[in-house]
Amino acid sequence: MDLLFVDFLGKPVWSWIGFLLLVLALLIFDLGVLQRKSHGIGVRESLMLSAFYISIGLLFSLWVWYFLGQSSALQYLTGFVVEKSLALDNIFVIAMIFGYFGVPRAYQHRVLVYGIIGVVILRGIMIGLGAAVVARFDWVLLIFAAFLIFTGIKMLMSGGGEYDVAANPVLRFMRTKFRVTEDLHGERFFVRVPHANTGKVALYVTPLFLALVMVELADVIFAVDSIPAIFAITQDPYIIYTSNIFAILGLRALYFALSAMIHRFTYLPTALSLVLIFIGGKVIAAEVLGLEKISASISLGITLTILIGGIAVSLWRTRGAADGSVSAPIIHVITE
Repeated sequence: MDLLFVDFLGKPVWSWIGFLLLVLALLIFDLGVLQRKSHGIGVRESLMLSAFYISIGLLFSLWVWYFLGQSSALQYLTGFVVEKSLALDNIFVIAMIFGYFGVPRAYQHRVLVYGIIGVVILRGIMIGLGAAVVARFDWVLLIFAAFLIFTGIKMLMSGGGEYDVAANPVLRFMRTKFRVTEDLHGERFFVRVPHANTGKVALYVTPLFLALVMVELADVIFAVDSIPAIFAITQDPYIIYTSNIFAILGLRALYFALSAMIHRFTYLPTALSLVLIFIGGKVIAAEVLGLEKISASISLGITLTILIGGIAVSLWRTRGAADGSVSAPIIHVITE
């Protein structure tokens, strides 16, 4: 039992195990109960499931408050909000991936839930490495901050572009090195079918597995922005990891509601850019200019104000899109 109280990345082992068991229980419930029979998730079910995950994430902040104090809880909430907001951009990419491979809605949720398993592992590795580097070289935080400002400015100046799934080098490599079926085989990632040349039964990869790999890769790419952002908020690995995972859990559920109306969030990228610049700027202002650090509560308030403002302006400016009076780049890549 003493092992449970051993320090691991600044927190006792039992706190990490408890969190991972909670995530495992949620995944089992999601995949084994809610998705025991594959079906297309509607907007109502998506919103209910997302509200459930968001509630769990917010309730966890109360545990953080009790366990680590008010400041840590506010840092957790800031990281939760920033991660969920940054990951909204990921919805468009996921929609493009599913459309490219022709994945029906009935199978999309299964891919996303399995993708969470990879996210839990990959984010853990990336955050663990980042925490080790920051603990040894604290000046790395300045690099993270400068990167966030650069990324924010780049997002402001660029108009964005369409994600080209076919041009992805990982996808080209897999198509070259693995046997891939032309069509989907239900929910199966791998199938044994007769080889086209020899006629012997061989193991093939299905397009559904390729879609899963592309979704995981997209998350890794987006993590390049989100992880430095939350390291600029707090250097506590426990806060960073838990806020990341809870935000992503809820986003996967919200995907089915937001993918159909992502075109309404026109000014969200601008708001996200300003958030990145603000987070990076406050770190540099505190470390380089010697200014007083902004408190966790004020930081959370400013972040929420920018994001809510961006969403509100977007919904107001595109209010005619629902009845067709406003031209908007509606996503048509979700296969029904």
